[in-house]
Amino acid sequence: MINSSATLILVVGRIFLSAFILLSGVTKILRNKMMVEYAMSKKMPMPYAAIALAALIELAGGISVLIGFHARIAAAILIVYLIPTTLIFHNFWAASGAEKQNQAVHFMKNVAIMGGLLILASIV
Repeated sequence: MINSSATLILVVGRIFLSAFILLSGVTKILRNKMMVEYAMSKKMPMPYAAIALAALIELAGGISVLIGFHARIAAAILIVYLIPTTLIFHNFWAASGAEKQNQAVHFMKNVAIMGGLLILASIV
């Protein structure tokens, strides 16, 4: 049984974790052209469909994490989604200069998010 302070911490953690995921999904909709062009630059097949699917996964997964509806399944799906996303879009090892540092930060940010999702999946 989780006590009330642990429940509050879990709710705040879900808000923090889902905020970035939801913002990313909304960005893929509001800045669709830019996101599709970025996907094209990474040689993503069917970039329009890929960005639409990514937005759907991020919005549905983010909402599930936020409200706790099938949060374990949503966390697992988001982890599986983030692995190739991180490797394809934040491949810092292929960059140089400031872009290498920028992509390394994004890579590690995604690794940290996956860590949070793993923790969430293990406790709900």
